[in-house]
Amino acid sequence: MSCNVLIVDDSPILRRAVSKVVKLAGIGEDHIHEAGNGQEALDVLETVWIDLVLLDLNMPVMDGEEFARRVHENKELGHVAIVVVSTESNKERLERVRSYGVVESLHKPFEPEDLCRLISKVLGVKL
Repeated sequence: MSCNVLIVDDSPILRRAVSKVVKLAGIGEDHIHEAGNGQEALDVLETVWIDLVLLDLNMPVMDGEEFARRVHENKELGHVAIVVVSTESNKERLERVRSYGVVESLHKPFEPEDLCRLISKVLGVKL
């Protein structure tokens, strides 16, 4: 599959774990990009075409909510699908990020199969 995925999480360990699942979903390593916070993720979006962002909400520098809002406000990034992968359980906050175009959410910890299914659903491909 030739989709570009951006994993945004402040934990290098969690980024590696999510990256392994993304690879299991059939996305090649050269199509997986990483960022440690929302600002780094915006920097990646300036240089790389990204189809799917797997986004944590709770990060320093720029959190996932602010990142989602900025992507939503930038019409040039309208093609980017955002899925929240976070420990966040505040329903109001999750609803707010959905209003910024977040298409799905998955609560950590998660089963790898659940993330694979979600990637398949969001990208519209059968894995």
